[in-house]
Amino acid sequence: MPRIGLCQVTSSDEPDTNLKLIREGVAEAAGQGARIVVFPEAAMARFGIPLGPIAEPLDGPWATAVAGIAAEYDVLIVAGMFTPSEDGRVKNTLLITGLGEHRGYDKIHLYDAFGFRESDTVAPGSSLARFTVDDVTYGVATCYDLRFPELFRAHGEAGAAAVLVPASWGAGEGKREQWEVLARARALDSGTWVVAVGQADPAATGVTVNPKAPTGIGHSLVSDGFGRMSASLGSAPETVVVDIDPEIAEKARIATGALANRRL
Repeated sequence: MPRIGLCQVTSSDEPDTNLKLIREGVAEAAGQGARIVVFPEAAMARFGIPLGPIAEPLDGPWATAVAGIAAEYDVLIVAGMFTPSEDGRVKNTLLITGLGEHRGYDKIHLYDAFGFRESDTVAPGSSLARFTVDDVTYGVATCYDLRFPELFRAHGEAGAAAVLVPASWGAGEGKREQWEVLARARALDSGTWVVAVGQADPAATGVTVNPKAPTGIGHSLVSDGFGRMSASLGSAPETVVVDIDPEIAEKARIATGALANRRL
């Protein structure tokens, strides 16, 4: 049965420092048998700082270092980073590396909401990304993508057993409730497991961040295709390892008919 590590961390504004967090998280998760280890969006560097100066291509030193960690522990790592865009902005990229993979998913839906305009500095992606580990297919999505069921349905229709969702969720009234209900709803929409891994709440460890930036609330969670939570974290940094059963995803798709009975 696939075993996935959720590494809820508080990223700093220094990419090299955050590599240490990734190594520590991977060591802990791999030590518990995780085959895939998921870190939040903006794991390379937190939001609230200039992103252009730190953006690197997927063959740059930061992503290469993460690939080295994945190879050392024989796992696949999913972690948020920033890559350059041709228009002078950056792309909000999920690095997918290890077990024969090294590529990225560029966040499609940008967080132009709740008074924040991600599109001012970030260029959107346009293509979905999936990968296979040990004969199980996974999709990926990033943070604000969680509000758009079509993306998750596409992964479910393609046979994904789980969608991995790194995030750096914005704080505010009702935002935790939205995060939790959206993750569970997307699992129901798609008949997949949703593994939603957020940045920890900086306030939980006394870290000062830009109050206007979406720097995380914690409360990472795992939901199966029936909307049942099998794991739920608190607000502070934490690593949890979970097992997911691909057969439950298939059972959920058949039972709910959410994909087969769609008319629009």
